Amino acid sequence: MQYGIFTVSDVTTDPTTGRTPDDTERVRNILTIAKHADEAGLDVFATGEHHNPPFVASSPTTMLGYLAGVTKNITLSTATTLITTNDPVRLAEEYAMLQVISDGRMDLMLGRGNTGPVYPWFGQDIRQGVNLAIENYALLRRLWTEDVVDWQGKFRTPLQGFTSTPRPLDGVPPFVWHGSIRSPEIAEQAAYYGDGFLHNNIFWPMEHTKQMVAFYRQRFEHYGHGRADQAIVGLGGQVFVRKDSQKAWDEFRPYFDNAPVYGHGPSMEDFTRETPLTVGSPQQVIDRYAAFREDVGDYQRQLFLVDHAGLPLKTVLEQIDILAEDIVPVLRAEADKHRPEGVPSNPPSHTDLVAKAQAAGEATGLHVVGEDRWTGRRAEDATQDTAETVTR
Repeated sequence: MQYGIFTVSDVTTDPTTGRTPDDTERVRNILTIAKHADEAGLDVFATGEHHNPPFVASSPTTMLGYLAGVTKNITLSTATTLITTNDPVRLAEEYAMLQVISDGRMDLMLGRGNTGPVYPWFGQDIRQGVNLAIENYALLRRLWTEDVVDWQGKFRTPLQGFTSTPRPLDGVPPFVWHGSIRSPEIAEQAAYYGDGFLHNNIFWPMEHTKQMVAFYRQRFEHYGHGRADQAIVGLGGQVFVRKDSQKAWDEFRPYFDNAPVYGHGPSMEDFTRETPLTVGSPQQVIDRYAAFREDVGDYQRQLFLVDHAGLPLKTVLEQIDILAEDIVPVLRAEADKHRPEGVPSNPPSHTDLVAKAQAAGEATGLHVVGEDRWTGRRAEDATQDTAETVTR
């Protein structure tokens, strides 16, 4: 089971001091946070992608490329890579480059994004969001799995004899997650390809998360990738932890009450009851997050948001230490104890993907022009079939 942290990269005033970091300070603090997470022994650091204030993570590959050179063990990921407004050709090149630089110690999570104005900023129509996600991902896969690509689609100019460079490390693309909060179409897309599905449910009740994950699992099995309980699932989460529960509530309350994302809305009591936000002692976090498997089944990745709402850097680093020392070892042991035989404990690593590709290559050959070597389906067929399925 992987445990890590993700950042939404908000620049928010600290309500206890009135101080607001500038963009440069916030970016450098995020780098410090990621390096500390690696040193503390967490498994994953993930960054979102945003192109509007008050967020600063506009270039995930730049940030993760730097971190690849200054961290040792942690998996570097995106919490959102905008598949709708980024050109698939650039995504293919940039993330293959990151894969090479990090020696395979990375993956990415694709999403449509939740900021409506970003679509026209990058020349797209938000009303085509699902169709963009389907077509762009089909092209992205072809660019990674075929050496020479001819392409004709709806949303970009055609490609003729195009080769994306660099080629993926060891000829194997990075592992891909599809992130969605409320769109079954994206869960369907993840299931079709046998990719991972992460429900970043930080603002949603568990009942909704349960339904989305169950749908993805059912469709994963339908497409023949394995049993439903073998599907690769991740969840989002939020915590604020102190040894003493009341101290945690007292310290975090002003940050919650003034945070732009949920301040001046539901009370912290209501929000912690209805969403995964857990404020309290390490044992309270353990009890709550260990119980998630009862709702969504045994899953492979749990990410926590710990650096938002104006929290000072010192506090964030303390949160990471508490997670790594007091919470994650217990959660991991609990997950391992209950996991059924045959259910993966982690998402596929680069080594796992290479072994799978080699096994497939012994039977069918790795370089099959026009066919996705991981599913045996043509990308054009995948685009059409997925679009038809999710619109029924």
